[in-house]
Amino acid sequence: RALVALGACGWFSLAAAQSPAVHPQEADAAKAQVRQPQQQPLNNQPVWNEVRSGAPQVTNVRGRETDVLIMSSGQTWRALRDGQLSVWGGWLLVAVVLAIATFYWRRGTIRLRGAPTGRTILRFGAGQRIIHWAMAVSFVILALSGLVILFGKNLLLPLIGYTLFSWLAILAKNLHNFVGPLFVVCTILMFVTYVRDNFPQKGDGAWLAKLGGFFSGEHVPSHKFNAGEKLWFWLGVDALGVVVGVSGLILDFPNFNQTRATMQVANIVHLVGATLFIAVGLGHIYLGTIGLAGAYDGMRTGYVDETWAKEHHEYWYHDVKSGREPAGDAAPAMQHRTA
Repeated sequence: RALVALGACGWFSLAAAQSPAVHPQEADAAKAQVRQPQQQPLNNQPVWNEVRSGAPQVTNVRGRETDVLIMSSGQTWRALRDGQLSVWGGWLLVAVVLAIATFYWRRGTIRLRGAPTGRTILRFGAGQRIIHWAMAVSFVILALSGLVILFGKNLLLPLIGYTLFSWLAILAKNLHNFVGPLFVVCTILMFVTYVRDNFPQKGDGAWLAKLGGFFSGEHVPSHKFNAGEKLWFWLGVDALGVVVGVSGLILDFPNFNQTRATMQVANIVHLVGATLFIAVGLGHIYLGTIGLAGAYDGMRTGYVDETWAKEHHEYWYHDVKSGREPAGDAAPAMQHRTA
């Protein structure tokens, strides 16, 4: 019996020596976890703290981020998107619209000083106009559908009700998803087509310093595209076009195994870039339609009157008259029409 008792004591001593020591804090935490359901049976806060900690959990699904039950950064993204960014972006667009309306009220449509000659110059060829209108139409569709997606729940839903808004939201979402890739293609084509005439040239600095004479009424000569149009081309069409295009493709094709964090960042970048794009684009649309007489005809038919060319793009006008600059895609330098 003494030998058996001695052997048993030795075995228990060996097992205790080999088993890892339990830290006092871990022991206290374990005891607190056991007591918590008994003392506060309806309080699941400790469980949710563990779930939202970001630590990997247990799951049978295989894939990226499948072991994250709740991503706390998603709530941060939602609060940022529906909070500061949408509020600031909305007021920015309102401010731009009010500024344009005020300018139109004070200045009206900017008309020619001289009388039209009836002789026209080919300013844009057919291919240039097709590419421009393809991008313009896709831009308008994306802008309107994007505004519905961003502001519709707060602005339109209370006015038109759930049924009509649900149909409108579904239409806006599908238009945005399918027209987006077309817009990316149009951005590339716009760059290839118009980059030749948008490099900085002598006289662009003077045009910017005087803001093209839009406020003073002073005549400021420019090349085929003035400095304002060149800034729109490089910073708007190209820079912001790439930003919204790349971020939009990341959101449009989630099947390339992007993480949720990547999608959240892409959404914020897309929202900011698109808001700035729309804000600047409103000014371009205004000057290309009711703001500047004759500008719309140049993109609709391709032709502008000689007086218009001389008053708004005098350097280009003289280049065309002298034969140094062609007036379109393989078109004669001067085209004559009856008024």
